[in-house]
Amino acid sequence: MQANFKKYNLNFKQASGTSRGILTEKETYILEISDGDKKGIGECAIFRGLSYDDVPEYEEKLIWLCENINNNAEFLKSELKHFPSIIFGLEQALLNLKYGKDLYFPSDFTDGKDSIKINGLIWMGNADFMQKQIEEKLEKGFNCIKLKIGVDWESEKKVIQKLREKFPAEVIELRVDANGAFSFDEAKIVLQELAELKIHSIEQPIKKSEARSLKSKDSMMAKLCAETPTPIALDEELIGVIDFEEKKKLLELIKPQYIILKPALVGGFSGSDEWISIAESLNIGWWITSALESNIGLNAICQYTYTKKNPLPQGLGTGALFTNNFETNLHLEGDKMWHKKTNN
Repeated sequence: MQANFKKYNLNFKQASGTSRGILTEKETYILEISDGDKKGIGECAIFRGLSYDDVPEYEEKLIWLCENINNNAEFLKSELKHFPSIIFGLEQALLNLKYGKDLYFPSDFTDGKDSIKINGLIWMGNADFMQKQIEEKLEKGFNCIKLKIGVDWESEKKVIQKLREKFPAEVIELRVDANGAFSFDEAKIVLQELAELKIHSIEQPIKKSEARSLKSKDSMMAKLCAETPTPIALDEELIGVIDFEEKKKLLELIKPQYIILKPALVGGFSGSDEWISIAESLNIGWWITSALESNIGLNAICQYTYTKKNPLPQGLGTGALFTNNFETNLHLEGDKMWHKKTNN
């Protein structure tokens, strides 16, 4: 086998706001593995400023992978354990090499027979901008909406209040994602306000650096999860936790109501499988979201997600954000993600 990679910059159609700032482009790497006439494509979807493997030697590790591609896959992944986004791309490329076309996990989903229910994502901005996005999602038939919050909570709260006045919780499920925007004291207040608005859950209310501790008495996230009136979902908290026992220890300590899995950030599909097995053993809910991958990575995540048979709405609707994305067989119909059957 032979392997090569290339860097690719995805350009946003419009600047997208998060609590980390305004995003205008997203850097990624496309990995190709060939074996005779067969080729497999994967995306090493690094997320600058967030990925555990956002390090200067990232491309050096990709070069190493290409030079050592004929080694056993498990050996390669063990050597890449501190590079979760490269494991993500490697797993995709090997699966695609096996199945061909744009296939990674063949199923009724890839045959166009079934779909995945997703949430509608609302980006941060002023009240009018957020309200416009919400109206567009509702018109398309979404009944689970996720709002990015944490830039101006008072304004964001007013938007949610107006939405709740029109649509009760049994009609529209609302999730929010703070990306660690609040302090511990702020979060306690926000969690109560969210409960009054009957919010389904909040992702990462406080920063990972503030939340993480191996000592229970010092873990502010554990305290929040134990006392919160609004279910808490861990997101960034999972990044950089590599070993199985460390993952188990973290979830046993914090005891969140949910975890959010981004395969590119947690070691690909094998890393996600580990988190899922631990979460389910502890009665912790979970769902899967994309992390601004191109359509290559998003396609693979959707196919993987379908095989997990999770009934909750998933966070997979980011493929239309870019002006220069790759062609895809994925398409949205209302709040359902479909995959056109791949012709043989």
